[in-house]
Amino acid sequence: MKTFVPFSQLRQQPTIVVDSTGLGAALTLAHWRGAATPEALRDDTSAGSVLRALRAPATGGLDAPAVTANHFDVDGFVGVWSLLHPELALRHEHLLRLTATLGDFRELDWYDPLADHALKLVCWLNAEEKARFYEPFGAPARRRREDEASAEKFEWFLPRFQEILENPEVGRAAWEPEVKRVQQAVAHMQSTVTTTRAYPEIGLLVVCTPVPLPYYALFGSSGGFDMVLSLYDENWYEFEYKYTTWIDLESRSTLPRLPLSGLAACLNGQEQSPHQWTFDGVTDTGPLLRLDGKRLTKVQRYADPDQRPIYSSSIEPETLEQEVVAFFRERYARIQPRRYWTWAEIRAAGEATNS
Repeated sequence: MKTFVPFSQLRQQPTIVVDSTGLGAALTLAHWRGAATPEALRDDTSAGSVLRALRAPATGGLDAPAVTANHFDVDGFVGVWSLLHPELALRHEHLLRLTATLGDFRELDWYDPLADHALKLVCWLNAEEKARFYEPFGAPARRRREDEASAEKFEWFLPRFQEILENPEVGRAAWEPEVKRVQQAVAHMQSTVTTTRAYPEIGLLVVCTPVPLPYYALFGSSGGFDMVLSLYDENWYEFEYKYTTWIDLESRSTLPRLPLSGLAACLNGQEQSPHQWTFDGVTDTGPLLRLDGKRLTKVQRYADPDQRPIYSSSIEPETLEQEVVAFFRERYARIQPRRYWTWAEIRAAGEATNS
């Protein structure tokens, strides 16, 4: 039997670290870039690495009595819970993999028989987290450290998750509002009002839809792409590097993130509105390029696109799409996709393309 311990207690006993890194871990099971996850256990999600480990019981360090993580999110929680309930986790492996992927990458195959079940689990976790604790990335605003404050979330969710996993109706009051909101947005994405254009050579998906939507709908069918350009009515636009390029993705090769400064400068040279194109750095979990993006807090940037302010651009959508595609085609022309980029290699690639 294993127990969950706060991250601060990592070195007090042999401990498995999930979806995090820490010195002194008996075993690391994380998809973070450069994490010491054993090669045979690498997976797109940290929960996936945990599930691989459970199918390889001879894995060194897997017998450690304690489990920890330095933050709370869906992927990390599913991984921690699975280590504490190995038989149940393997019984529900496919569902847990869908849940972790939706939580971290916001991707989901809506035609999978378990898609609705996974959505309910994620929405339950999200709703209860916000209602009982604080929203993701909200700890600093409360003058708390995430690695300390998140332990309270684990302690509340861990004994309650099995019941929801096996009978999601128990948590309907919590998950239903967000599930309905996402399902309505998915119907919107699958209707004739939405069109998409794919540029697989640069990993870009362009989504044209009237209004901003929840991420689970907007990114749900974006599997295999690492950048999304959203073109809305009223000349509202957002570009985002997905979280798939922040971590070490196992299932496929990726291109490295590039600095968005050059693209922002190009767009600002054309922008006639009172707003400026701003961007986040390559090490942000999900760098955004948008008008007046620097006014957003981290909580707002992580929140759904329909929950943050957005401004009209003077640039027409066809022109914007052409500029974005041309920017990345030129800079990615001499870069080959591969797995396991280091941050140093990503920065070097960005410097080379800007020279």
